[in-house]
Amino acid sequence: MPDQNLDNGLQDEDPLAELADLILNVGRLVRARTPTGPDVVLMTETERQVMRVVDLYPGSSPSEIAARAHLQRTNVSAALRALEAQGMVTRKPTTGRGIAVLPTRKAAANLRTLRAAWSRELTEALGGNLADVRKCNKILSGLERHLIET
Repeated sequence: MPDQNLDNGLQDEDPLAELADLILNVGRLVRARTPTGPDVVLMTETERQVMRVVDLYPGSSPSEIAARAHLQRTNVSAALRALEAQGMVTRKPTTGRGIAVLPTRKAAANLRTLRAAWSRELTEALGGNLADVRKCNKILSGLERHLIET
């Protein structure tokens, strides 16, 4: 089968819109290659979003997680119940009636497994040009933090 040209002619119209589109699609394609098995905890999209915020901001309250993930508080509560049942998060009381949500060792092990698999996938696709990858990671990390915190 000949290579298909993925150029739809829109790349030059708005490079930021193209970047967003590419990020969303590459993320979907990477997730589609997520390994399965006993070492991997499968999560819904909402659970993944909640877990990402918990990993980035350990000790956040459920309300803070909802704000940072741009999710409804009820959806975060349901995700936290499921993540807690899977052993991915713990809830610790804070002063007053507050709750701090923390990732568990199981969550850290799950993330290591996923990141190793994703690294293998991307190494195959990108080769060894890690300088460009690090530059891209820095840009995307800053973008992620800005979008989480605004």
